[in-house]
Amino acid sequence: MKKTMAYSMVSLLLVTSLAACGSNNESANNDKDAAANANSNTTANGGTNGSAPANEGSADAGGDADISGKVVFLTNRTDMVDKEYKDYETRFEAKYPKVDLQFEAITDYDKNEKIRIASGSFPDVVLLSTLIPNAEFPKYFEPLDDITFEGDIYFKDFKSFEGKSYGISSGNSTVGIVYNKKAFEKAGITAIPKTYDEFLAAAQKLKDAGIVPLASNFKDKWPLGAWYNDVPAIISGKADTANNRKDTDTPFTLDNTYGKSFSIIKELYAKGFLEKDVNSTNWEQSKKDVAQGKFGMYLLGNWVINQVVDAGAKTEDVGFFPFPADNSGQAKAPLNPDWFYGVNKDGNVPAAKAFIKWMIEESGYDDFAGFIPTLKSKEPKLAQLTEFNGYKPTFVEALPTDDTALSIQNKAQIDMDGLVQEFVLAKDPQKVLDKVNGQWAKARKEIVK
Repeated sequence: MKKTMAYSMVSLLLVTSLAACGSNNESANNDKDAAANANSNTTANGGTNGSAPANEGSADAGGDADISGKVVFLTNRTDMVDKEYKDYETRFEAKYPKVDLQFEAITDYDKNEKIRIASGSFPDVVLLSTLIPNAEFPKYFEPLDDITFEGDIYFKDFKSFEGKSYGISSGNSTVGIVYNKKAFEKAGITAIPKTYDEFLAAAQKLKDAGIVPLASNFKDKWPLGAWYNDVPAIISGKADTANNRKDTDTPFTLDNTYGKSFSIIKELYAKGFLEKDVNSTNWEQSKKDVAQGKFGMYLLGNWVINQVVDAGAKTEDVGFFPFPADNSGQAKAPLNPDWFYGVNKDGNVPAAKAFIKWMIEESGYDDFAGFIPTLKSKEPKLAQLTEFNGYKPTFVEALPTDDTALSIQNKAQIDMDGLVQEFVLAKDPQKVLDKVNGQWAKARKEIVK
């Protein structure tokens, strides 16, 4: 099951610079809390008003006359509304003149979307919630195997069930330290940290220079996903930590990869290396602060680099290196798909499939977002990944989510972001783990027979 790839072996996926994970509002791997956000443009049984009939046609033929009607994309990129999405609308409708393309942007995507789907009313194109097991996809979504792309794509079978694919990755990424080079220079940091002790020393220099070492975005919650998704992979060199939870009643312990990862951010907090008041952080402001060198680093995917540049940084002043989670000196990094596009089986299926194909092949979204393109034949353009690859990390490729582990988590109602927050702030973190293990064991008893 494990798929750990040494740098020299990543001949296709990482031949050129890696590109990016996540999105403006949240990473695809995070669990988030939210309230429902109703969509007045959707019909009672899902899809859009004025849609073409569902389950007809594929996205093979460009400009196909049969592709028509309204198609709505439910997106998490609130920052692209009335900007890049206006350009996408113009260009897509020029190719498909009978289509009315619309965008609806929401925050706290995972939870909000799941509620919408459960209600039976959701748009034609969505990003597949990480909270929905693959086995449930046929209830809501259309298989996408008949979309013919220009070449092979990455993570093609990641969102599959019984041999059918229900999701197409919008892009791919790695996770590491995004840093402001001017801040490092001001702090007198002359070498990139290659061990955890060196990382702590660099953070201390930043703090001494009046710079917040690491922007955690603690209050915003979703950026904490790296601490339970990615740092465990860096620590263990394996991608199966989350899936293996199904085999135990105590998946969260101080001495396993979760405990080690959570203990790192707790130490950074205790040493004053995070924001002065972690309970009043602001995601949008943090991008400006990193761009201006008020904050020194992020632990996030390379997708955030273009957003930091958009917030005012010069691209040459933004760097990227693997996070050294231990003192081995051996660089490791996760390799993840980002959100997956899915199609409402009761929506405007032909237009929805045409839109996904266009997003992958023609929109330019992967370059805008700083992604590793989904098309294997397309080279990423993010310059900072050349630096990242120069450290020759071993990449740990993500595995499909195990449905049993996900079902237990959903049954237990475990908020992983909230767990990280509680652990960091707790006087006795063992009590926090005992509580969540109790929730897990109770749910596991009901799920695993």
